[in-house]
Amino acid sequence: MPWTQVCCHYDGTFSGFLTCVFETYVNQEEPVEFRTPEDPYCSLYPQRTIITVEEHAQRVYRSFSPKLGHEGRELAARGFLTCLPEKELWLWRLIRLGYERGPAFVRDLTDPTVDKVRKAVQQLNNEAHLYTGFVRFSDQGGVLVGEIEPKNRVLPLLRPHFCSRYPQERFVLHDRTHGEALFHQPNQWAILPVEDFHLGPAGESELAYRRLWRSFYDAISIRGRENPRCRMTQMPKRYWGMMTEFQKEWDRALPEVHG
Repeated sequence: MPWTQVCCHYDGTFSGFLTCVFETYVNQEEPVEFRTPEDPYCSLYPQRTIITVEEHAQRVYRSFSPKLGHEGRELAARGFLTCLPEKELWLWRLIRLGYERGPAFVRDLTDPTVDKVRKAVQQLNNEAHLYTGFVRFSDQGGVLVGEIEPKNRVLPLLRPHFCSRYPQERFVLHDRTHGEALFHQPNQWAILPVEDFHLGPAGESELAYRRLWRSFYDAISIRGRENPRCRMTQMPKRYWGMMTEFQKEWDRALPEVHG
């Protein structure tokens, strides 16, 4: 008997998505669309509003290790952080594939679902890796504050790097794209949603450090060996807007400074 096709409305969280997986399996339903409160799109399919139940989400997540294997579990978890269009639908297909075929399914690179999710997760991992070197913090009243504009939700992947690198510092790393920020102080951290986040004007000491950093950046460059195309390959241009060495206007102490 074919499963009933439905449109799942959920809260947009990973636990909410796992609850959708649980509920659709229990009720033998096949999601063909996933919608969140921020998405006003109306569906022609029967609509199911699924309330997040942490116990159900945990049951599904615990099933990943034996059913999907370690690599499959990582694909499912990290896949939710990607900017893959209709990622929930792709992940639901991936999970169902793992349940049917077992952990070896991740090695089938000819499968369109495995290929699609793998490429999205690889893009996520690459972006997070680049941000470990491209993030620039500014001193704001004793707190280090930085901003990024990633395509994917990279903060959970950046958190171990920066928390271990600055264990005794208080810092905030704001993700403009997704409206959330990583907050850290010694022995504590949290990733929380934020609204209307703005950096204050930089002080004289901070402006002096920025000038020193740009002077160093300019001093070590070799004019005769400049290769703009190679630089944009190693340091994609979309990251430049948040990097100190490219912010020439900062020396003028504008009312709002973005670091």
